[in-house]
Amino acid sequence: MGRNYGHFSLEERCEIAQRRAAGEPIRQIAAALDRAPSSISRELRRNSGSQVGYKPSYANAQARARRWRGSKLLRNPRLQAEVLTRLARGWSPQQVAGRLAREQGRVVISYETIYRFIAAQIARTQDYSWRLYLPRAKSKRGLRGRKGGSPAEHIKDRVPLGRRPAAAADRSVPGHWEADLMLFRTYGQAVLTLHERSSRILALIQRPNKAAAPVARAIHDLLAKLPRNLRQTITFDNGTEFAHHTVLRDGLGLQTFFCDPHAPWQKGGIENAIGRLRRSLPRKTDLATLTPRQIRHLARLYNHTPRKCLDFRTPAEVFLKALHFECESTCRLAPA
Repeated sequence: MGRNYGHFSLEERCEIAQRRAAGEPIRQIAAALDRAPSSISRELRRNSGSQVGYKPSYANAQARARRWRGSKLLRNPRLQAEVLTRLARGWSPQQVAGRLAREQGRVVISYETIYRFIAAQIARTQDYSWRLYLPRAKSKRGLRGRKGGSPAEHIKDRVPLGRRPAAAADRSVPGHWEADLMLFRTYGQAVLTLHERSSRILALIQRPNKAAAPVARAIHDLLAKLPRNLRQTITFDNGTEFAHHTVLRDGLGLQTFFCDPHAPWQKGGIENAIGRLRRSLPRKTDLATLTPRQIRHLARLYNHTPRKCLDFRTPAEVFLKALHFECESTCRLAPA
C-alpha cells in the first residue's frame, strides 16, 4: 500500500476528527486515510488544543501558522521602508494604509498588518523604541480610562452642548470650532488648540499660562481674521480657562457651548487631535525650549497628514478646496 507524504488537507483533518471522536485507534485511522500511523499520531499531538481537543479548523490554523513565512513588511523591504518613513512623520497605520491605497489605486497593505508588524518587533527584540512609530506610542493597544472632576458650576452663562445647532453636530458646513488646552509637566506651560469640525484644520497657540482672560483674547484674535460664516460656534470642555467665553459672544457674535460634565468626548475632534499631537509634544516637553516657529511647524505637519474621515485627503487639502482659501491660509491660522 502506497503512502501519501503531503500535508494534511482540511478534508482529511475533518475525517481524522470524526474517526477520533468515534473512538477509532490511530492505526485504523491511518489505514483509512492511507497515511502512516506516525503521521496521524504527530498530527494529533501537534495540532490539538488543550481546551478544545482536536478540531479541524483549529488544527488547520495551527499548521498554517507554522508555515508562516514572515510579515509582508519583512518580505518586502521597500514597502517596509515606505511604511516606516510615513509612520515616522506621525501618521497612524490607518493613515499610511489608506494613503498608499489612494495613491496606487489598490489595497497595498492593511493597517492591521502594520500594527501586528510593530507588535511583533517589540516582542521579538524587546526593543520598546518600536512603539514610537505608533501615534500614541503605546506598546499595548487599547483604551485607558480617565478620571477627573468638573468645575462647570463656576462658568457664568454656560450653554450646554445639547443646544448647539444641528449643523455643527453633523460637520456638514464649516465654521464650527472646538477648543482645548494642552498642559505640560512644567507648571504654567500650555498650548491652546483650536480645531474646525468640518475640515479638521488645526491651530496651535503657545500660552504662558491657563488664565481665562488671555486665553479668551487669543481665541478672539485668531478667529477675528476669518469671515463671519467661518466662525459660527465654538465648543469647550468645562475647564475654568474658558470661563471668559462671553468675550467671544460679545466681540465676534460667536456662539459658545460646553460639554456635559465628565464628557470631554463630546468634543471628540479636538480630543483626537491632542492625542495625535502628544506624540510630538508629550507631557514632559519643556515648552521653553520650543520657538513659535516650531509650534507652527507641528500644526502644518498635522494639517498635511491624510485622514480616513476625509477619504485620506489632508485637512489642508479639504480646507483649501471647500473654503477656497489661498495656500498660505492654512498657515495663517497659526499666529507668528
